[in-house]
Amino acid sequence: MIGTVVHHTSSFVTNAANMLTFTRLVLSPVLFWLVLGAEDARGASWAAAALGFAMALTDTFDGKLARRRQEVSRSGAFLDPLADKVVVLGSCFCLVAVGGYWWVPVALITVREIGISAWRSYWAGHGLAVPARKSAKYKTFVQGGALLVAVLPPLEPHRWVIAAALWVAVGFTLFSGWQYLRDGQAATSTTGA
Repeated sequence: MIGTVVHHTSSFVTNAANMLTFTRLVLSPVLFWLVLGAEDARGASWAAAALGFAMALTDTFDGKLARRRQEVSRSGAFLDPLADKVVVLGSCFCLVAVGGYWWVPVALITVREIGISAWRSYWAGHGLAVPARKSAKYKTFVQGGALLVAVLPPLEPHRWVIAAALWVAVGFTLFSGWQYLRDGQAATSTTGA
């Protein structure tokens, strides 16, 4: 699924979808602070849950808005996955710090996210883009769901639910990573398979 790079269609600051994504990025330190501030509850707080949910909504709407307004841009294609990684990995690290998550599944997610970013950068350096797959969008949704489960105060005593949601997210994360690797290998094959 290697394609050509998307061209800019509007200025970054006049592109509403990019501004939504940028807002998510700017609010991420506030989310981290809320999770770290709820150390006694292993990161669970209504404030963190509410902000995390609002940030997830911006992730849902930025792509739809860009397509509807025909403002798909190279900066948006870069910024959206960057914001996703900052929010997901930063929140995961904060949850590990307060005892809400075990470090092993977080390490697996981190290695996949950094590895696939490097893999996509490799192809970008060759003038090609590896477009986001549907499975990557599902992966981000499942990761966000696992984070929401971890910060919801009523679920804090139910550690097995939080752990199960995190391992489901790990499964989606690794599967979508495997698909990206397969896409890159297909691009180097003369048969495309």
